[in-house]
Amino acid sequence: MQALLLTCLLAVSCLAHTPYRCTLWESANFIYDAIGQRIRLQEFGVLNNKSFNLDALLLYREGAMFFIDKKNRNCTKRALKGDFQPMQVPQDAQLLGQAVLGSSSGPGEGLLVNTWVGNSPETGKYMSTVTEFGCIPIGTAYHTDQYGWLQVSYYNNIKGVADPSMLNPPEFCKGAELERGQTPVNFLNLFF
Repeated sequence: MQALLLTCLLAVSCLAHTPYRCTLWESANFIYDAIGQRIRLQEFGVLNNKSFNLDALLLYREGAMFFIDKKNRNCTKRALKGDFQPMQVPQDAQLLGQAVLGSSSGPGEGLLVNTWVGNSPETGKYMSTVTEFGCIPIGTAYHTDQYGWLQVSYYNNIKGVADPSMLNPPEFCKGAELERGQTPVNFLNLFF
């Protein structure tokens, strides 16, 4: 009898919560050059029924980040703080475990992945999942005191850079001056 009562209470509790629509969705194209220490992030999304976009080029060797507005053909150049973080499993990371995404019941039905955890002075705590073969990133969760947890998932990864010119400032950005008096930005600032 108590089990039946508990089941009924649990069902009522679950049914009492009405799901609500998300107010934010976003997607981004990410181009990464480890050798040149350059990243291009082209993001678009909708927040509270209003669309937004962001096109940022991070040049770590120059210590500069360009916010690119192709429509109006102008750029904002800001100081970039922080070190370039290679997309690799850090030497001091600890293996949390290995799993199969999908199914291991038949050939080609699953993907073997490793999940690593650690602490980075730049980003704080992290948990990163990569493929067992090729060490291709699947997803990384970062935790910072300022922002809490940030989950980044990677899809349609391609080795190499299809168009290297995307990692150079456009012609209309060549004369952009570094903004003075602005707080330097870092990679995580792009998400908040």
